Amino acid sequence: MEVQYSLYRVCPTPSVSLIRFPNHSFLSKLPSPCYSRSFVQTHHSTLHSVCFRKNITCRKNGQMIVNASLEGEVSRTVIRKKKLAVFVSGGGSNFRSINEASLEGSIHGEIVVVVTNKSGCGGAEYARSKSIPVILFPKTKDEPHGLSASDLVATLGSFEIDFVLLAGYLKLIPPELIQAYSKSIVNIHPSLLPAFGGKGYYGMKVHKAVIDSGARFSGATIHLVDEHFDTGRILAQRVVPVLANDSAEDLAARILKEEHRLYVEVVAALCDERIIWRADGVPLIQSKENPNELY
Repeated sequence: MEVQYSLYRVCPTPSVSLIRFPNHSFLSKLPSPCYSRSFVQTHHSTLHSVCFRKNITCRKNGQMIVNASLEGEVSRTVIRKKKLAVFVSGGGSNFRSINEASLEGSIHGEIVVVVTNKSGCGGAEYARSKSIPVILFPKTKDEPHGLSASDLVATLGSFEIDFVLLAGYLKLIPPELIQAYSKSIVNIHPSLLPAFGGKGYYGMKVHKAVIDSGARFSGATIHLVDEHFDTGRILAQRVVPVLANDSAEDLAARILKEEHRLYVEVVAALCDERIIWRADGVPLIQSKENPNELY
């Protein structure tokens, strides 16, 4: 198939990186090798409306079978696949679940780099086994090859990162990174924030505190990251019962299963651009099945 097209108007956009044919009703009458679905892809999102004029020449076995011109306006919503950075300090089980969901196609994004403050942690080893680049942050006595905050921002920029996902990363995120990725850094915490959050509340310490308090429910919270520990806007929560004879380990295992499901759901929503901001600044998630439903 030979194709010539001329684009004579598009809506303002940061950059146009790819143009193909629209799936126009006329094209459905042509043999399938003669056309393909069309979209215009931009740097951060997608263009919804394109005015176009195109000339289509289809050839089969070297013989021209149709030569036509079409003109019109087509609306499309095509979401660009997002690039993700994951920060880990431990085993990285949430990182693994997100990566598996990405590979299976339930998340329209790809983990392209992992950041860790512990080069030998399980999450970093898993990344290397999957040929995902691993970088160290911050630079410390134990990790002298770690990056500075400004170098970290520059490095993530070189990977064209859209979202930063904290998955058991135990260091405070520097303000340089928060400013560079405003409303684009998320964290998961093993309690129902704002309860049992803040500095010193991590891992098994959270679950022990919940049980000692006599709380009947705990759970997992995914929230946006700001300059402090666990104080950013809440994106999603999942409630888990605290049973009468629970140990901290029992509760941790029950919550971790929900963490894996919840984080995948939220990352999928991020990559699908289904985060809706309420007038008071509260982020809500738009249902994939029913766009009118927010939660």
